[in-house]
Amino acid sequence: MRNKLSVSSRLYLTIIFFILYAPIFFLVFYSFNSGGNMNQFEGFTLDWYKELFQDTRLLIIVLNTVVVALLSALVSTIIGVLGAIAIHSVKRSQTQNALLSLNNVLIVSPDVIIGASFLILLTMVGIKLGFYSVLLSHIAFCIPIVVLMVLPKLKEMSPSLVDAARDLGASRLDVLTKVIIPYITPGIFAGFFMALTYSFDDFAVTFFVTGNGFTTLSVEIYSLARRGIALNINALSTLLFLFTMILVIGYYFIAQRNPKGLGVRK
Repeated sequence: MRNKLSVSSRLYLTIIFFILYAPIFFLVFYSFNSGGNMNQFEGFTLDWYKELFQDTRLLIIVLNTVVVALLSALVSTIIGVLGAIAIHSVKRSQTQNALLSLNNVLIVSPDVIIGASFLILLTMVGIKLGFYSVLLSHIAFCIPIVVLMVLPKLKEMSPSLVDAARDLGASRLDVLTKVIIPYITPGIFAGFFMALTYSFDDFAVTFFVTGNGFTTLSVEIYSLARRGIALNINALSTLLFLFTMILVIGYYFIAQRNPKGLGVRK
């Protein structure tokens, strides 16, 4: 019975992973097609990759996307960590649940509504649509994600650690920097990478708040796809997929070498 369940489980996982990764491998496969389309593979070529690296405008858009993703992930991680600590420090469970519910509003709300709301707000405030409008919007919807990644680590931490540090004469800053932050470091890294991923992948919100002269990769790919599929987009997507895989593998090996995180400093 166990063997049957094991075989069926493996078969199920194989089917699921095939459904998830087949479109990606299909895209990667045709990025080497000399035929110029995705209907029939005619021969192997690297011309689309050469064309990609010669497209200065597209490379600038990639750089814009990476800069926005890194900055928004960094800022949202700092704010999200402080927000998670603030929510965790609330004594009343009802108030804590209310704050957590408010934090989750941006996660459960449709992206179209969030994008339209940011567009109206930024226009009313007078912020010109472009780099800063995209950055502010990405920071806003990444903060709740970081809070959700960090809060479970705070709940795992024993209150005795903080009490012991205070009994030994540690200040509030020392408790924060030498006890709390080292303990929740895995959650902080998880929140940072989740925010980075969400910012890098976002299309709906960015589509509303981007302006003339500035765009991100998701919006640009959408615009190019409407004109017709070009295989240089396949090449770009392949490189981004490989870059993502390298990051995931690198983070996995770092986690394996430091399974307990940084721990609490002595």
